[in-house]
Amino acid sequence: MSRRAREVVVVALALGGIAPFMLAGCGGTSSARRSGSQPQGQSQDRPQELAEAAARRFLDRYATPEGRVRRIDQGGDTVGEGQAYGMLLAAAIGDSQRFDAIWEWTQKNLRRPDGLISFLWQDGRVVEAEAASDADLDASRALLVAACRFQRPSLRAQALQLGDAIMRLEVTSVQGTPVLTAGPWAVKAPITVNPSYFSPATFAALDAASGDSRWNSLAASSRAITSTLMRAPSRLPPDWARLEGGRPVAIGSPSDAQAPAQFGFDAVRTLVRMAEDPDLAGRRIAASAWPVFAAANPANLPVEHELSGRPIGDVLNPVVLVAAAGAADAAGQPAAREGLLATAETLDKRFPTYYGSAWVALGRIMLTTKLLDACS
Repeated sequence: MSRRAREVVVVALALGGIAPFMLAGCGGTSSARRSGSQPQGQSQDRPQELAEAAARRFLDRYATPEGRVRRIDQGGDTVGEGQAYGMLLAAAIGDSQRFDAIWEWTQKNLRRPDGLISFLWQDGRVVEAEAASDADLDASRALLVAACRFQRPSLRAQALQLGDAIMRLEVTSVQGTPVLTAGPWAVKAPITVNPSYFSPATFAALDAASGDSRWNSLAASSRAITSTLMRAPSRLPPDWARLEGGRPVAIGSPSDAQAPAQFGFDAVRTLVRMAEDPDLAGRRIAASAWPVFAAANPANLPVEHELSGRPIGDVLNPVVLVAAAGAADAAGQPAAREGLLATAETLDKRFPTYYGSAWVALGRIMLTTKLLDACS
């Protein structure tokens, strides 16, 4: 969550009603979503039902009838990322009315002249016009899914237009290789990346829809950067990194590069996005983080960790459980994945937040269903 108010839920470590359980074992890299395997006793339809219900809870609570996704736990403001999350969830569950409302509001209130999406809207106006590449990518993917789901080619054309803007303004070349930066502000030295913005599944969808092979190259560079950042002694991806001499180096933040790098509210998304990668290489990256969480007690797992995997602080939020579920999914542990997602959902129901609710829903959809598979 770049330059945004930190969304935290600080609760007692002893959470009544959330039963602690231990997660053990690390298997292969085939996920239940792709292989079709389910935990024993679970029907094939159950994951999709849970995912759709989580999506509706998010939309019912945070999306207004006119299509604005409100961060009601952060002063009621709106960020481009949240609009994209709403679009993804509405497209996934086939809610064309909500999708249209959210996309229309986004275009009317957040769309920049260059086609990208502004970061922050508050009190009736844009207060931070800078774009963040994750919002732009997620919105482009949502448009592709909606074009297929609602049989509207015009949405596909809009997705490709947004993709062109991303490629022109948020991608830079590093030693001849395209790299997705954190936004237009990050394309020049020091080139700044946020690994949680990398979305191989979206790159694949845009590659299939456009025939532009640069998207495939972008997926490869994203995997390479993330893999390098997670190389020993690191075991988890950082929130932020810079490219120095073409090599990714973890930093504290764009505004304080010298601060200790950590796995926090941004980086949690990296493991989910890599776990849903259609390429085995991305799933292996997510699976490599599973040993950090395999023996953890989900009831008191804090969001923030040192890159070595050591937990720090006492801030609890379901997003870290969804991240762990992504690692479990990639490591071929569907039962652990389901347990983590269930615990994340229980925590979110007790202490609901915009960010937690979004990723409980997106995690279920990305890791256990094919609802975001776009038409090629």
